[in-house]
Amino acid sequence: MSLRPRSARHRCHAALTGLVALATAGVVALSAAPQAAAADTWTEVGSDRADPLTESQGLTSVEVPAGSPNHYTGIGTIPIGVSSRGWNHVGDPDASYGGYYVEPYQRDSGGAKMFRVQAPGGGWSEYVHALGSGEALNNSWVAISPDGQWMLSGEYGTMTRFLVFPTPGVNPATSPSANLPQVSTVNLDHPVRDVQGCDFSTPTQLLCSSDDPAGTLFGVTKPLLQVDLSGQANGTSDVSAHVTALRQLPLRSSCSGTFEAEGIDYDRRTGTLRVIVVSPGFCVLTDSKTYRFTRG
Repeated sequence: MSLRPRSARHRCHAALTGLVALATAGVVALSAAPQAAAADTWTEVGSDRADPLTESQGLTSVEVPAGSPNHYTGIGTIPIGVSSRGWNHVGDPDASYGGYYVEPYQRDSGGAKMFRVQAPGGGWSEYVHALGSGEALNNSWVAISPDGQWMLSGEYGTMTRFLVFPTPGVNPATSPSANLPQVSTVNLDHPVRDVQGCDFSTPTQLLCSSDDPAGTLFGVTKPLLQVDLSGQANGTSDVSAHVTALRQLPLRSSCSGTFEAEGIDYDRRTGTLRVIVVSPGFCVLTDSKTYRFTRG
């Protein structure tokens, strides 16, 4: 969930009501173009309750140290020492295969975003990025490239790009005492709306959860997206990417109203994809879910 200006702020958990009717899952391609036929099919295989305070924003699997539990984020996971400095929203995190864990933070105003990093040894550090010209304040998600060196991030709203940064704490060009720069861009061939999380499934493919409430971009609300890059993300040149909508995320609850698609995680060890979907109204407390999917 990412904060927007009050006049256009998306649904907060305390006031989840809506106009979006409960819809059945569907599979939607970007267009009738042949390349869309190569997109993966993801089948729901189960779900777990998502706690609204500690598991409602994002999630990631952690490989190092071995046996680490999955990490979740929510308003209840923000340390007091962080929120007291204005960083009052945490997005969808990610972890490098080497064990560096990164959480994206934003605040209601100002000209910066913050990335909070936990090293494999357990120590925490903070990296601040000063907004570039035209860059949105929102800091909804991060996705670390499989080689660990580059980190993608997205802006909320209708966008045609993802931002690329050196991975804080991993890339030797980064330091907590220096601005974390945007170094390149992933240019999308189709607009996306309200992306809440992305994760790499291969070095050149991302899976993303979109909270799109309108359904006008792909013909379906709340889509699961596949983003195929023309090359690996790097710090020296932009890359292009092809976007495909694979299916609608599950929208099931005892309450009617507006659902919210949240963070996403792909665990390469098991081939399991997980996506958080927050339920409408009072049911945010009772039947919000982390849905599990596998290919095929």
